[in-house]
Amino acid sequence: MGKIATNIVANGNGWKVGDVVCTSGPQDRPYEEQHETISIAVVLAGSFRYRSALSSEILSPGSLLLGNFRQTFECSHEHGTGDRCLAFHYLPEFFDRAQLHGVFPVHRIPPIASLSSWIVNAQLGIRQPEIVAFDELAYGLAGGVLSVLGNDRQAKRAPTPADERRISATLRFIEANAAESLSLAQLAADAEMSEFHFLRVFRQVTGVTPHQYMRRQRLREAALRLRTRQDDVFEIALDTGFGDLSNFNHAFRAEFGVSPSQFRRRRLF
Repeated sequence: MGKIATNIVANGNGWKVGDVVCTSGPQDRPYEEQHETISIAVVLAGSFRYRSALSSEILSPGSLLLGNFRQTFECSHEHGTGDRCLAFHYLPEFFDRAQLHGVFPVHRIPPIASLSSWIVNAQLGIRQPEIVAFDELAYGLAGGVLSVLGNDRQAKRAPTPADERRISATLRFIEANAAESLSLAQLAADAEMSEFHFLRVFRQVTGVTPHQYMRRQRLREAALRLRTRQDDVFEIALDTGFGDLSNFNHAFRAEFGVSPSQFRRRRLF
């Protein structure tokens, strides 16, 4: 008999993320369940059928399963055994805080270009969770879904001068505290914005997310120290905000194309 195993990998203010592995197959009869939260599940492997009063859909890797609060449903695997999802669960007040409509008119979004970056980050959340900012992923994925569905009226609004001033102040704050662990909630509160609005405007103004911005600033500082100091690579990693040497080495190579030690030895030009 198939089973469902859920491992909670992250949680925050009104949201949590679970790695959900299902081993059900054609031999297992579906049964009625109910969503206890608003949910967005990124399908990572396998396929299954989702049925509700609204529709019947086949979900496959790269697609998103959208579940409404207290919606009853059934899942079945008549075409094969097992699936795996990274499921984001939101309390209704999560959307209420941002004055957003958190009810989905459909239960499936197929793989589409506008959501690909969030889906890749979800895959990284399983393979390399230490490099993923799950708070950004939870807010960004929800915002992206609402934008696709037309439920987020603010998604295409250009930043106002006040928005730009607040983000500029945030950039200075990050610069002054680059090695500190700064969460999305902390940065948004300092800018006096909701997390949804802050994440969206930050990306509009800078072209990257706060996590990406801070990570690259730390990597540039680490590269500068490799060139100008004789400190051990591990010490430089810690001093610039990386708590794990393996994570630092991986991030540095991805950014500069070589390891920290190779960067220190080679000619700059």
